[in-house]
Amino acid sequence: MSERETAQAISDRAAEWVARVDREGGGAAARAELEAWLAGDERRRGAYFRAQAAWRMLDRASVLGAGQAPAQEATEDLGGFEANLAPANRGPALQRRRVLWGAGVAIAASLAAGLFLPGILQPPSQRIETALGEIRRVPLEDGSLAAVNTQTTLDVTLTPEVREVELARGEAWFQVAKDRTRPFVVEAGEVRVRAVGTAFAVHRTGTGVDVQVTEGIVEVWRDGQEGARRRVSAGMRTFVGKTRGDPRVVAAGNEIDRSLSWRTGQLVFEGDTVAEAAAAFNRYNAVKLEIADPALGQKEMIGRFRTNEPDAFARAAAALLGARVETGPDRIVLSRK
Repeated sequence: MSERETAQAISDRAAEWVARVDREGGGAAARAELEAWLAGDERRRGAYFRAQAAWRMLDRASVLGAGQAPAQEATEDLGGFEANLAPANRGPALQRRRVLWGAGVAIAASLAAGLFLPGILQPPSQRIETALGEIRRVPLEDGSLAAVNTQTTLDVTLTPEVREVELARGEAWFQVAKDRTRPFVVEAGEVRVRAVGTAFAVHRTGTGVDVQVTEGIVEVWRDGQEGARRRVSAGMRTFVGKTRGDPRVVAAGNEIDRSLSWRTGQLVFEGDTVAEAAAAFNRYNAVKLEIADPALGQKEMIGRFRTNEPDAFARAAAALLGARVETGPDRIVLSRK
């Protein structure tokens, strides 16, 4: 098994990529190579974003230091990031960046790694990761609160203009501190969820993104389709699938409270099938629930359990359905007697 890449190595490489894209532009070959690198480790996108922000601040500091207005450059979206595509004859701005190339990579890498260098402003940033079965409540630096579900990765970046959260995987519920001058935007793949002061959950799954609102109103859209924003208010939810169909906003009511019961370490079932309940427990536990009989898996359950108690659920289901429980070191099997 190969050794896991260190955070410092990722930060250094991200800074090199930002500088390379700035020098060479975003040709098809470079785009493909960059996307391949970003896809190789979920931590790389956050590092690239931070290095890109640092590089822009370097360029802005150089321009303002020379008493000039920042140059307006054409940009192209690159999987949620921007690649500078300004013409080759950018003149003084290009020369400044060439001078900054050697020192700039080091400085951008330091910023991407979360270090502070005097004289350069750095957007506050937090990375939040949870392990299997771990549920955390984390205060954010703007006064907001994030309840973070099992196996979730978040990158939080705060700037004077916007509060951005990249949900690389998993699920989180946000209670957003009110700040009308700085929208709070969650990015989950190509899906964007925007709020100012409200509370909502975002769950990134293999088939799309589920958004549930518990307070206030949020706007939901796909990146590049800002004109098709959907407003989702408290008690409503929407699911944005990977296909380009128009997402529906539906009333969810008590279903939202039940589906977000993980925030208190619980799973609540009201008519869910045994198979669905087993899948829910398997999100939190190394010991997996298995249903040996498909017909048994379609039986419905009602109950409230701790997320770390698959054995208690199995015993309750067996007593209710007349089934048998077999327990092993890494699995609990429900089957017909």
